[in-house]
Amino acid sequence: MATIGTRLFTWWRGEQVGEDQFGNRYYREKGKPTGPVGRERRWVIYKGRPEASKVPPAWHIWLHYTTDELPKQQDLPTAAWQEEHLPNLTGTDFAYHPGGSIVKGGKRQKGTGDYEAWRP
Repeated sequence: MATIGTRLFTWWRGEQVGEDQFGNRYYREKGKPTGPVGRERRWVIYKGRPEASKVPPAWHIWLHYTTDELPKQQDLPTAAWQEEHLPNLTGTDFAYHPGGSIVKGGKRQKGTGDYEAWRP
């Protein structure tokens, strides 16, 4: 889903360094760095719709120059409460819809703190 300019630049100057569980591919610039402040350029080609929340944490810190180690080389601690990374599902069929949502029929159980209109 990359633009033609990104595809050409990737083909011409890019070196693939990895792929994540969502099928996104990660690249860095071949040869001498020409990026900002003399750093190598790093970018991602998304599989499907371009959505930044599809980038897992380990790849995010590599893309943003927090570390130079690729995710395979990183030793990121994980807590027992952490769940597997999920992209933002808003606008998809898998998005969360609460009980009173119009998408779910607009009906919900009556709550104890529900509003009651004032009647004179």
